[in-house]
Amino acid sequence: MNIRSLLCVFLWLVLNITGPFIAALEEGNVLNGVFDHFLEDLRDLSDVKKLNVKFSLRNPSQPDDDVCYIVRGKAETLSSCNFNHTSKTILVIHGWTVSGLFESWVEKLVAALYNREKDANVIVVDWLDTAQDHYVVAAQNTKMVGREIGLFIDWIEETSNVPLENLHLIGYSLGAHVAGFAGSHTTNKIGRITGLDPAGPDFEGVHAHGRLSPDDAHFVDVLHTFTRGSLGLSIGIEQPVGHVDIYPNGGSFQPGCNLRGALEKMASYGIFAINNAIRCEHERSIHLFIDSLLNEEAAGRAYSCGSNDMFDRGVCLQCRKNGCNTVGYDISKVRKARSVKMFTKTRGSMPFRVFHYQLKINFVGQINHLEMDPAMTISLYGTIGETEDLKLSIQEKITSNKTHSFLVVTEKDIGDLLMLKLKMEDSSSSLLNLLSSWWSGDPTDSGLRVQKIRIRAGETQKKMVLCLKDPQTPGLAQDFVFVKCKESWRSSSKRSKLKSH
Repeated sequence: MNIRSLLCVFLWLVLNITGPFIAALEEGNVLNGVFDHFLEDLRDLSDVKKLNVKFSLRNPSQPDDDVCYIVRGKAETLSSCNFNHTSKTILVIHGWTVSGLFESWVEKLVAALYNREKDANVIVVDWLDTAQDHYVVAAQNTKMVGREIGLFIDWIEETSNVPLENLHLIGYSLGAHVAGFAGSHTTNKIGRITGLDPAGPDFEGVHAHGRLSPDDAHFVDVLHTFTRGSLGLSIGIEQPVGHVDIYPNGGSFQPGCNLRGALEKMASYGIFAINNAIRCEHERSIHLFIDSLLNEEAAGRAYSCGSNDMFDRGVCLQCRKNGCNTVGYDISKVRKARSVKMFTKTRGSMPFRVFHYQLKINFVGQINHLEMDPAMTISLYGTIGETEDLKLSIQEKITSNKTHSFLVVTEKDIGDLLMLKLKMEDSSSSLLNLLSSWWSGDPTDSGLRVQKIRIRAGETQKKMVLCLKDPQTPGLAQDFVFVKCKESWRSSSKRSKLKSH
């Protein structure tokens, strides 16, 4: 085995997080230095052979077959491949590959695109000859592949008078940066680029000209599903690189992929256990996009927020001033000077949409110094369904005379909320005694009380105030039922302000 082959094997192991690198990844920063040094050692290997980039116009009835290629400079291939001059044109661009073959997601995405856009031209860009090289070589060559695609787009525009506003590039991993370079090399700006978990290694932190950026199309939207925030190595890029950057589940570990479980199975199943888990995380971006094509009426919603921690507290569920957007194909084109970072939660399988709720609970009482760390669960009951025993994620100590905010997510639509049950558990008997007056409603009591729970439903933007159904309910050994108050969210807020004055 020659030195280039050895280096390729080493890089493949690093990128798939196997064996001796797992401990370093869990530490978070150890591998970065090793990986950066290794990148430098491979820069001189990027002597590029002649690029072989092919453009396959897929057929809706055969989404997995390359039956017709459009060749730049040969106008007759447009007609022979039945290129539709008046419809949308969508280019699908794959990423780095070890096998040198298309992965199964390509045909699934093509089929989903045709399911939504029946008259579209869905063209799969084949740069496999270059993409199967050493990762760093493939990464360096994305600029030249992008330039080749840019020339193809210019030729299509000139030959067919296709308006570039109707052109949409969808790139996965390294393919997302290829799409960016393609957009930067076209004579006229293309309509849209979608980046599906753009690759992180060799692109994180570089100048906009060296990666996918908002400058590359009229609108650039990005899904981040496997970022540096989750491991020491940036499989997917963490920094925002589009007009709108959506981070499902914080952009790190995705439900249903179970990377930590795969780490535990390494001893029994070897590298295949971890490889499948990583692929699941990285490719989740693709399947979220496919889901948005196939389940148009059940597309997920993302919310603008300063950080994932803030989102996890439920404080970012407002839709005013473009505060929320649709995940995937039907995203609204919002273009601002700075990237809009958005967050959402998902299920572990398709359809991925969930329903977000913000709960604002005000614990009141005379014992201001008390701090608690209880386990709380709630059950929600609506007009068309119910969901029970949802655990509240407590981000900070529960204190009296303070309103605490929580994010609650349900996997099914329960309709309009009618009733809520809250249950609190703590093994401390003294705590139970101390809190026995919570629900009495007696203002002379020295314990803490919950008088109302304010709720905002993210998907419908409906707001409501729930009050304790039976203020005389004793003890903490059962669920406490809250039902709609007569007063609205807005009037409740105003009255609270007047009382405070």
